[in-house]
This record gives sequence, C-alpha cells and structure tokens, in this order.
Amino acid sequence: MRWWRRAGLWKALGIAGFLGVAATGAVIVRSERRRRAYTPEEIRSRLHERLDRTGQDGTPGDGS
Repeated sequence: MRWWRRAGLWKALGIAGFLGVAATGAVIVRSERRRRAYTPEEIRSRLHERLDRTGQDGTPGDGS
C-alpha cells in the first residue's frame, strides 16, 4: 500500500506543476494583450515624451 501513497504524491506534484505553468501562461497572455492595446498615436506620443526627456548628448537626463 506504500506505493499508492507515493504515486498519489507524484500525481499531486504533477498537477501542481501543471497549474503553475498554466497560471504563468495566463499572466504572460494578459500582459501581452495589455501591451497591444495601445494605439499607434499613444505609442508615438510616449516615444516623443521619452525623446524630450533625453539630454542633448543622447543620454537620459532631465531635458535641460
């Protein structure tokens, strides 16, 4: 009967691993969907804001 307990343990660990992989995939898909929700105009304005914040020599700075 001991082998049954070990098999149950491995089964539970396998299910837990599967659920962990599924949860990670769901998080990745959610973040990807959020990233793709930006319109081209929003992306362009964000890039222009970042460009305005860079210094004259091309390094990030306060824009002065």
